[in-house]
Amino acid sequence: QVQLVESGGGLVQAGGSLRLSCAASGRTWRNYAMAWFRQAPGKEREFVAATTWAGSITSYADSVKGRFTISRDNAKNTVYLQMNSLKPEDTAVYYCAGGPVITVTLNLNVYEYWGQGTQVTVSS
Repeated sequence: QVQLVESGGGLVQAGGSLRLSCAASGRTWRNYAMAWFRQAPGKEREFVAATTWAGSITSYADSVKGRFTISRDNAKNTVYLQMNSLKPEDTAVYYCAGGPVITVTLNLNVYEYWGQGTQVTVSS
C-alpha cells in the first residue's frame, strides 16, 4: 500500500520555524518528483515547492522563495520542508505529493500520490 505520511506541523509565532517531514512507503520512488502543496481555508490548493528524485532541481513558489527549503533523503524515503521566517499567511494544511516525472512541476494533476496533510498555523 502506497503511503505518504506528513508530520511536523503545529502552531508557531510569526518569524518562527518549522520542519515538515513526509515519509513515503509502498513503492519505489526512484524517478519520482516530490512536492509540497498547501491549502488555506476557502482557497485552492497551491504549489509550495518541488524537487526531483536526485534533488538536483528544485522549484519554489515566489511567496516562499528564500524562506523555505525542500530536500529529500532517498535512503530514508523522506522529503522535508524547512520553513523559516514564517508569516501568518503561511497558515494552511500542507500536503506532500509524489509524481512520476523526472523534472519539477507546479501542476498538481501530475502528482499521483498524496498524503493526508499536516496543519501549520502561524500566529501574529
